[in-house]
Formats: sequence, structure tokens, C-alpha cells
Amino acid sequence: MQDLAQDTMWGRRGASMKKAAVLLSILVAVVLLAVAVIAEAQQAKKIPRIGFLGSLSASSSSDLIRTEAFLQGLRELGYVDGKNIVIEYRYADGKLGRLPGLAAELVNLKVDILVARGAPAAHAAKNATSTIPIVMGNAADPVGTGLVASLARPGGNITGLSDFNSGVITKRLELLKEVVPTVSRVAVLLNPANPTNPPQLKEVQAVAPALGVTLLSLEVKGADDIEHAFTTMKKERTGAVLLVGGAAGNHGPRLAELVVKNRLPTIWSSSEAVETGGLMSYGTNFADLYRRAATYVDKILKGAKPADLPVEQPKKFEFVINLKTAKQIGLTIPPLVLYRADKVIK
Repeated sequence: MQDLAQDTMWGRRGASMKKAAVLLSILVAVVLLAVAVIAEAQQAKKIPRIGFLGSLSASSSSDLIRTEAFLQGLRELGYVDGKNIVIEYRYADGKLGRLPGLAAELVNLKVDILVARGAPAAHAAKNATSTIPIVMGNAADPVGTGLVASLARPGGNITGLSDFNSGVITKRLELLKEVVPTVSRVAVLLNPANPTNPPQLKEVQAVAPALGVTLLSLEVKGADDIEHAFTTMKKERTGAVLLVGGAAGNHGPRLAELVVKNRLPTIWSSSEAVETGGLMSYGTNFADLYRRAATYVDKILKGAKPADLPVEQPKKFEFVINLKTAKQIGLTIPPLVLYRADKVIK
């Protein structure tokens, strides 16, 4: 009887231990499932982080316009900075040599996408990473400068928008000649640190003789160069000024002040400069480009690969004239030229 009681007791203990083991297994499974669900939920709620790399400063008029256009494009697609997307801004303040370090900072932050404002920023971003997708907000001649393999098939991790078509820079010179038919010497301001500037200079040099114009190329990298450039222009009796895309850098306001002071007809690459006092501009609608850049961000966040997204070229070019500035420098714009302007500031 005693042996039977012991067997019964051990049997009960064994059953209890098996039951406890089963319960423990169930508990572990529940915990693991809960952890998986939480992890999945956290992953689903991960807010994309976008790195925005700019060559100029956050307060420059052109950057304010382009950044707001980019944000507007994102809002139209359902993205709001600080809510379901986070944007990390880095600006070089016109010092292109700072771009590589700033690009590295954004890469170290493990941003999901890099948006590059201008060709120098795009090159810095490309050199900083071969894996993080890069969207060019604007870059002149991305194929010629080696940013992408082709417009239709960019290849690699970079795509976006080009702000330049062949013939735009020569059109600026033609417009200058129409506005000032007697001009024979034109200064071309460029920044050799910008990879897109030298090719544009070559293009305009090729057509200058046919227009009866001699070009004086002047490099503008910083504030000191600007003052020196205007001293040279005065010495060489320059009659007008043409700015290659991006040449103004962070010095647009000072340049605008000096060309008015020296009564020099000037044509800029962007309408933003004319809005703030420049005489006239012919080029891309940059606000439109940056609104469209948001669509690239959206497509990439939804799984598209940069290599499969063709680079877009400008769809619209604008000719803008500021009559207030024309009056300040004592210039009368020919009626036929005014008629062709997309916008006239009075």
C-alpha cells in the first residue's frame, strides 16, 4: 500500500511538471509573439528621414523659394515635416569646399534619402555614399559631369532633375545683345569650383563671335573675387554681364548692388535674382523643379530604385524682366523684347 501511494504521488508530481512545462511553453510563445508584433508595429511607424544638402544658406532668397516648393510638393503627396517625415538640413553657406563634410554628416545620420540642391551638392552626395538614394533637385548636365550614366537610365543610386538644356546659356547672350545692341564686350561670371560652369562657358564662347561679342571670363569664388571682378570690368570697359548658372553663389545681393551701381545690363540664370533686383533672367523655373523633386522622394520611399527612375529635364523656361532696375541703370527695354517676357516686374 505504501508503494502504491508513492507511485500515485510521483505520478501527480509528473503530471504537474508536464502541465507547468506546457504552460511555460505557451507563455514563452505569447511573449515572443508580442515582441514580434511590437517590433513590426515599430517598424511600420518608422518615420523616414530625408537629408537636404544645400550649397548656399538657408536664408538666401533662392533657397527659401526652392525649399518651400519642395515642402509644398511633399505636402501634396501627404508628407508633413515633423509628423510623418523628418528633414535634416545642411547648408554650405556658399563655401563649396564644405559640401563633402556635410554630405558625410547626413550619411552618418543614416538618412533614407539625400536631396541635393545643385550640382556641387549632388557630386558631394554621390562621393559620400553609393547606397543611399540621392535625388538631384537641380543639376546642370548630369550626364556630362558624370553624375548619371544617362538621362533615361541613370544607373547607380542617383536620379532627379536637370536644370539645363543645351542652348540656354547662349540664349542669355542673345537676349543681352537684343537689349543692348551696341554691346561688344560682355563679362561672364563663373565659379570654376562648380563642375557645370566651365562647360557652359565653352558653349557661350562658341557663339560669341557670330554675335559680334568679345567675352571676358571672370572667376567668382568669394566676396573678394566679386570686388576684383568689377574693378577688371571697369578697366576693360565691359558693357554687360552674363552669369553662368550657380555663379552668384551666396553673393547674389552684392552682385545685384554692384551691377546697378556700375549701370551694367545683366542677365541671370534664375528669376529669383530678378525678383530681388536683377535686371533680367532666362532659365528654368526652379520652384517647379523642386516641387517635382518631391515626387522622386515619394517613389523611392515606396520602393522604387533611383537607377530605374529617368532624370527629368526642364519643361518650362522663363524670361523675366525687372523694369525698375532697367530705369535705375538708364536702360530702355525694346518693346519686342518686353512682349516676349513671361513676367515683367514694374
